[in-house]
Amino acid sequence: QVRLEERGGASVQAGGSLRLSCVANGYTYRGGCMAWFRQAPGKEREVVAGVDWDDVASYTDSVKGRFTISLDREKKTIYLQMNNVKHEDAAMYYCAAGPSLYGGSWCVVQTTYDYWGQGTQVTVSS
Repeated sequence: QVRLEERGGASVQAGGSLRLSCVANGYTYRGGCMAWFRQAPGKEREVVAGVDWDDVASYTDSVKGRFTISLDREKKTIYLQMNNVKHEDAAMYYCAAGPSLYGGSWCVVQTTYDYWGQGTQVTVSS
């Protein structure tokens, strides 16, 4: 059974930095995608960034140049380094994993994912 555990959510000042992590316990596939999604109150869940097992990363436009997703294949862990955080980044952040045969841009498609974490909250203060 695959279980995703996110960590790192916190309150951060606008302009500050935060690092999220997610470990995919029980993920025995030798490939696929992992990603970060987020959902703010009253809004739909949206993709933030995804990465495949070849380290090809994709980002939603609003975080390009500010956020970096990375993958530690041995630890089955992804990280999201969030820099220059903005108020609009405040949301519940969810980790996802899926043994997709396709990588690249497929890793930012929600239907790619079979496994989801419980989420970690990011709040942004002035």
